[in-house]
Amino acid sequence: MTKDMTTGNPVKLILTFSIPLLIGNIFQQFYSMADTIIVGKFLGVNALAAVGSTGAMAFLVNGFVIGLTGGFSVLVAQRFGANDEEGVKKAFASSLILSIIMTIIVTFISMISARPLLELMNTPADIINDSLSYIIIIYAGNVAIIFYNMLSSILRALGDSKTPLYFLIIASILNVVLDIVFIFNFSMGVAGAAYATIISQSISAILCAIYIVKKFPILKLKKHHWKIRKNYVQKQLRIGVPMALQFSITAAGAMVLQGALNNFGSKIIASYTAASKVQQLVMQPAVTFGVAMATYSGQNLGAGRIDRIKEGVKKCTIISIIVSIVSTIVVISFGGAFTKLFIDGNDLEVISYARHYLNTVSIFYIPLGLIFIYRNTLQGIGDSFVPMMAGVAEMIARTVVAFTLPGLIDFTGIALADPAAWFAAAIPLGITYFKRINVLLNEKQLAA
Repeated sequence: MTKDMTTGNPVKLILTFSIPLLIGNIFQQFYSMADTIIVGKFLGVNALAAVGSTGAMAFLVNGFVIGLTGGFSVLVAQRFGANDEEGVKKAFASSLILSIIMTIIVTFISMISARPLLELMNTPADIINDSLSYIIIIYAGNVAIIFYNMLSSILRALGDSKTPLYFLIIASILNVVLDIVFIFNFSMGVAGAAYATIISQSISAILCAIYIVKKFPILKLKKHHWKIRKNYVQKQLRIGVPMALQFSITAAGAMVLQGALNNFGSKIIASYTAASKVQQLVMQPAVTFGVAMATYSGQNLGAGRIDRIKEGVKKCTIISIIVSIVSTIVVISFGGAFTKLFIDGNDLEVISYARHYLNTVSIFYIPLGLIFIYRNTLQGIGDSFVPMMAGVAEMIARTVVAFTLPGLIDFTGIALADPAAWFAAAIPLGITYFKRINVLLNEKQLAA
């Protein structure tokens, strides 16, 4: 069930790990895509804008959760790479304890801050009530989101990227069915879409838990493993909290962008929402390579194979650049057609804005891909501070562009905010990675 990434061909290992993960990530996008397609097609542009206006808020919490749980799993990957089975069990138990605590804190804070955040982002009056209805339900289901991400991160840390895929396929199909039932049969509106998402996510979390209990003896815990160990908690928080903050800072930048976008009205919000869904799907290879490199670098650091980390990053970078070029061609050629999945084909103004956004940002996919590789590799080797600060640079760049360029070049200024943020993050991450890997290689040579 586990997969050792410290021996063998790096390219083959990374691709073998990434392909199931990529398929899983694409299916995970179906959660939000199914909501968006059904809401946009059958509830109208205002309902689509209502769901879309909560995207940055959902990412604020989801990103924090993904970063935190991903940080917890780094220690599991490192202990696994070092062949420390007892250390794996202790790290897993510590992850569960910390996840329970964070579920309580995150759920409470997110629910009481939902409406103030919507108002802070200047959410239009004609959609704010639907937006609140949707995001409150999503926030109430944080327990499912946190535990699915934590358990799937642990599985991936041990080299198993296939099992989360199977559970996501089941959950994605269930999500579509529930969307139809709640929206059409029960006339629940945007709230129905939110309930469908949370119920589906809960099923995937439960399936992960059952699978771990039955199939992973390395994660079978005994009473003494549940003892809170200060050194494990400190290591996991030292890695996880900066990773979580990095995602949250990026989300804060997206919220700033959403606030600037909200000034353009519901039609522009709807077009941006549709375009964003297309972009989220297209960027999944980059996300996948990032997750693969976190596991790959974490295991190899634990095994002391710094040379393999450098080789893996080099090969993965080449693959990412090729995939980014192909993605750009696909989006420019077919992006407009894809947006019609979410929008009534007769609404030409919304489709036109969505196509313009995609054509503008797609030519900058190469630096976007590099962000995920360098950021996740640094996090995999335990360096989470610079990725967090890169998130700050990303937020600042996105904010400056979003509130300056639209006054000069209208909606194009909004579209350029994301590429500006990508460059602001990719440059410091790349420089830090090369410095850090050379230091590790020199330290190993001196130790030898």
